[in-house]
Amino acid sequence: MFRPFAYEALPMRVIFEEGAVSHVAAEADRLGMKRALVLSTPEQVSQANTIAALLGSVSVGVFSRATMHTPNDVTEAALELVRSAAVDGVVSIGGGSTIGLGKAIALRTDLPQIVIPTTYAGSEMTPILGETRDGEKVTQRTLKVLPETTLYDVTLTLSLPVSLSATSGMNAIAHAVEGLYAEAGNPIISLMAEEAIAALASALPIIVKNPRDIEARSKAQYGAWLCGVVLGSVGMALHHKLCHVLGGSFGLPHAETHTVILPHAVAYNAAAAPEAMSRVARALGVSDAAGGLYDLANTLGAPITLAQLGMKESDLDRAADLATARPYPNPRPLERGAIRGLLDDAFHGTRPHTVSQRGVAA
Repeated sequence: MFRPFAYEALPMRVIFEEGAVSHVAAEADRLGMKRALVLSTPEQVSQANTIAALLGSVSVGVFSRATMHTPNDVTEAALELVRSAAVDGVVSIGGGSTIGLGKAIALRTDLPQIVIPTTYAGSEMTPILGETRDGEKVTQRTLKVLPETTLYDVTLTLSLPVSLSATSGMNAIAHAVEGLYAEAGNPIISLMAEEAIAALASALPIIVKNPRDIEARSKAQYGAWLCGVVLGSVGMALHHKLCHVLGGSFGLPHAETHTVILPHAVAYNAAAAPEAMSRVARALGVSDAAGGLYDLANTLGAPITLAQLGMKESDLDRAADLATARPYPNPRPLERGAIRGLLDDAFHGTRPHTVSQRGVAA
């Protein structure tokens, strides 16, 4: 028997096809853009210039200072250009860093957004924005930041480095995993989540061996799209909270942190969310969800320890304090001691197991 649920579809347009960037000018016109600003990171300025050229006279230029975790000072610098150039829309090309900047601008200006993802981050599908100010990352959910149009063009992912493909893909899987046990979950989202995990888990090992396999790249992009929809439709729990703490307060890289933390967060919640764990394990083709995620990361050559990401062992206590400072929904109650044990396992790359079985005191 189904438990009661509510489902609300997000209002947005998606074009998924090889060569989808060719639609960018038409989409800008559809949204009424006359003076569009193209956003990117410094590393992707060449791609941003290509998009600006496709926009033609509609483009007012490129702002290429997008940075991970969306620091407030970068947003303010971009807003100065938005105002001085009378920008009436933004086009973001890249991953979560660039998409986050576009969302931060939209939050403050209500300008329409076109997003062209080049990673598997999934931020383009969510009404969620995380911003960093004074060393703390704060997340909010509002339809004001939801992009109006997303153009999925698989050709833009063919040159995505193998290492980033792996961690970006694991980051996407994390969205789907938490969607299976998050607050406001529902059967539709659970179907999407399981499909997404299976798509990415089968595509990513192929991409590691052959980064230009367009079928595997398309499957991974499809999975990432679904993962983003899942994240945008339900709440977040322990995994995302821990990653926001580690990223915003300790400067750890976003996708890599998600990759390392995911198996351990799943192990923490395993006993409290058995149906979700069964779906994750089935999607991975394994018997144990946490172990399967750990093994997948290993197979992809992705980092499996926080130490590899630059985390200091002496900071684990502070991280545990920050992660438990404010209550938030999670299948298993937040126990400071157990979460400290989780972080210790993640720091050393210990094969995950249910934290409660360790005998860690709360």
